[in-house]
Amino acid sequence: ILVYPTDRPAYSRLCRLLSLGKGRAGKAKCHLEWDDVVAYGEGLIAVLVPDEADDLCAVRLRRLREAFVDRAYLALTLRRRPNDQLRLYELANLAAATRVPTVVTNDVLFHEPARRMMQDVVTCIRHNVTIDDAGFRRERHADRYLKPGDEMARLFSRYPEALARTVEIADRCRFSMDELAYQYPEEKTMPGLTAQQALEKLTWEGAARRYPEGLPDKVIGILNHELRLIETLEYAPYFLTVNSIVRFARSQDILCQGRGSAANSAVCYVLGITSIDPERNNLLFERFVSQERREPPDIDVDFEHERREIVMQWVYETYGRDHAALCSTVIRYRTKGAVRDVGKALGLPEDMTKLLSSQIWGHGEAVDEQRARELNLNLGDRRLRLTLELAAQLAGTPRHLSQHPGGFVLTHDRLDDLVPIEPAAMKDRQVVEWDKDDIDALKFMKVDVLALGMLTCMKKSFDLLSEHKGIALDLATIPAEDPRTYAMIRKADTLGVFQIESRAQMSMLPRMKPRTFYDLVIEVAIVRPGPIQGDMVHPYLRRRDGTEEVTFPTPELERVLGKTLGVPLFQEQAMQVSMVCAGFS
Repeated sequence: ILVYPTDRPAYSRLCRLLSLGKGRAGKAKCHLEWDDVVAYGEGLIAVLVPDEADDLCAVRLRRLREAFVDRAYLALTLRRRPNDQLRLYELANLAAATRVPTVVTNDVLFHEPARRMMQDVVTCIRHNVTIDDAGFRRERHADRYLKPGDEMARLFSRYPEALARTVEIADRCRFSMDELAYQYPEEKTMPGLTAQQALEKLTWEGAARRYPEGLPDKVIGILNHELRLIETLEYAPYFLTVNSIVRFARSQDILCQGRGSAANSAVCYVLGITSIDPERNNLLFERFVSQERREPPDIDVDFEHERREIVMQWVYETYGRDHAALCSTVIRYRTKGAVRDVGKALGLPEDMTKLLSSQIWGHGEAVDEQRARELNLNLGDRRLRLTLELAAQLAGTPRHLSQHPGGFVLTHDRLDDLVPIEPAAMKDRQVVEWDKDDIDALKFMKVDVLALGMLTCMKKSFDLLSEHKGIALDLATIPAEDPRTYAMIRKADTLGVFQIESRAQMSMLPRMKPRTFYDLVIEVAIVRPGPIQGDMVHPYLRRRDGTEEVTFPTPELERVLGKTLGVPLFQEQAMQVSMVCAGFS
């Protein structure tokens, strides 16, 4: 049975119906009863797709008409089997006898005839068999592609009314995804205060703790600016949510730390979500939240990886499982994986498949004909050539749905009114069936509850220091300028040290010779694709060594680029350059 929502309420019922079936059957499966479809059927157009016009079909058709009345249809579909036209004739007569209108359908699996072979290969991958052993799992004909209207008219020329009803159904389905009105949940605030007033109260209380010797005028100005922008964009509940999650984690003695562009926010700093002072480090709030961009804020918070589940279950319990779920991530085929799966499906020898996939390094790289000849591969072998061609087609297509590392979607109304939900593979978790990019496109706000192994390591280190040495440390009180630590770093003795343990970082450390915490900030930023591809690394190192003069394109940019010796290394600097030189907001 096919169902189509005609309006926004019908779409919500469809989402609830799918969520019910997924919740009952488990991950990647769906189990629904007829009574479920009837219970959630208001506003849905239902199309029965029978195989034969037998007694069972007649019973189902009568039940369909009783439940859906004028929203019930019977599908006429070519099966490309003997007596196909007779079968369509009998189905049309049965529909007329039960007073259910007919509509033509196509039963599409691929968008054009050329993809028939790809369909067979994907079928083999799904069933874990080779093309030689697939048998009747493969489609018997190449007819299940998306046909244009004139071809459908030719194939169903005896049923013009059924053909016209395709347009009728399309006209009846008025629902658009633009109608999905997302609303963030209302936070439980202090009695008598709105979310904005509660956030302002918490902000000034936190500011007094962060600056015990008195608030500098500049910080007061920054906080007022951020609070005004948060009020304009109505983001106060979001900040309160993240604050409550962080406060819960700390009440359980779980180490946590905000990161990413949220570190640009003075409000996040005084609330204790992040530990970086934006005023002291000259960070731009607009990189995090901007009135012009109007993108939802995205605060990433890392938690100890061994205890993050406690925080996640608290989120579910606090907001309710009808209002909270993790995002999904669509895992797509990369070329290497596509070559492996296609080669196996086409029956290539395992050593040949390994050789091909071992020659692929990048995401979009493929084994072209010239490279194949260099490997002494025989491109006259049809299976080998097909493997290369079909793997190139398969690369970039969805492979499976995975769980986002920790992005929660929270809603005011029921979440399954907006999107279907299914159980995750992990116990006591549920996920939204949409990719995180789809969530972002519809301006849903998500809260990232992420896991970081290094925080677990640090928490255990703090506990050991306290237990055996009587030294009480936390993230805020670790000495930032310890000379012996920097001596080890300058020698690249950093194996297992978070952020500076990769080969690229370890090769850069003896050249950078960091002596201060800000040197480490630059060290981490400079070993990235942007500065490397923009040819910013060597000019900075030469200026740092004194072998190149420090210059600025204009005197006004000295304030922006002074700390990095005239070389732009950070996103904030790129934004500030456009503001100073081009007058951008």
